[in-house]
Amino acid sequence: MKQNHITGYFEKMLDNCYDYVENAKKEGRPVVGIMCEYTPRELIMAAGAVPVCLCGGSADTISCAERDLPNNLCPLIKSTYGYHVEKSNPFLEWADLVVAETTCDGKKKMFELMGEKRPLYILELTQKTNDREALGHWTAELRKLKAELERRFSVRINREKILRATEAMNRERFLKRRLAELMKKDNPPLTGRQLLDLKSIISCIPEDLRQYEKILEFLENKQEDPRGDARVRVLLTGTPLVHGAERVMDIIEKYGGLVVCAENCTGVKPVLEDVDIKEKDLIKALAEKYFRHPCSVMTPNDSRFGQISSLVGEYKARCVIELVWQTCLTYDVESFYVKKLCREKLGIPYLKIQTDYSPSDTARIVSRIEALFETVRARTSINLLALPGE
Repeated sequence: MKQNHITGYFEKMLDNCYDYVENAKKEGRPVVGIMCEYTPRELIMAAGAVPVCLCGGSADTISCAERDLPNNLCPLIKSTYGYHVEKSNPFLEWADLVVAETTCDGKKKMFELMGEKRPLYILELTQKTNDREALGHWTAELRKLKAELERRFSVRINREKILRATEAMNRERFLKRRLAELMKKDNPPLTGRQLLDLKSIISCIPEDLRQYEKILEFLENKQEDPRGDARVRVLLTGTPLVHGAERVMDIIEKYGGLVVCAENCTGVKPVLEDVDIKEKDLIKALAEKYFRHPCSVMTPNDSRFGQISSLVGEYKARCVIELVWQTCLTYDVESFYVKKLCREKLGIPYLKIQTDYSPSDTARIVSRIEALFETVRARTSINLLALPGE
């Protein structure tokens, strides 16, 4: 495997997923659409179904969505709904069920409109992180989801099926963690964008896992470049960079940065913790794992700030960039705490980028990122000058 062909297989990710779902439908397997990391794919897989992420990353479907949705709504929600209106996403058209996670208010109300024409199941997320009754409610919600999948698809989901699905998901998380940890090196063998591209909208496709193992074998045995890396090491946090909406990461890495860690739902956040397969009650184990996912919809969300602190140190990030999709209120408000964390505890520069899927503000983003990197480099130079002589 050559270095420039690392992401070759995953460059055809959508085609791979299309073929996988097409074959699954021929075999009589149902398809379940999801939009959030809180939905346990393990339960869907245990039902013999294929979980597919439906999050839209295209600006092209937004205008038709705005016929029903307000203009000042998150572009991810509008893009997804636009695919629904145009019936242009084959995975959504194949879906026998859409799981509607009650995370943000925008998604909740969009799902109501989508549910007028598509089979929908509401999965209610209780958002009080420190409340044991909230965790109990969430566990009950997963049990109800299991019952709904059994009823709708005429299957029985037993412990063995959940265990097999959980083992597969744990394996995928393990492989993705190892890939992410390569970015801890002084000269990482990947760019942040290359790492981001090693993804799929469907979990646990067997060939995907084999490809992860091949890539890891190649990169872990590759000799590290002894030359210094002048790029600014960036921890990227905030909203997810779904397929087709990677513009901000591209700008960061084009203008002198290297995203060594993406602390978001398209990065390391979902894979840092596995499900405890030793737990007798696996639905309880699933509930505990997913309830600890530190999304900004949770309150309080202190675990996210602790996670950012740890990751900044582990990945030797020299600054934090937070991406916030326009009108994503929870991440927008929570950016106050991330900025405070960076300035008062971590002592590193912080930049919030609020944008949508349109490239109209690219020049402004470039200017702000270049200014941030100049600040980082100036601080580094001052620190080097302050070191005592040999």
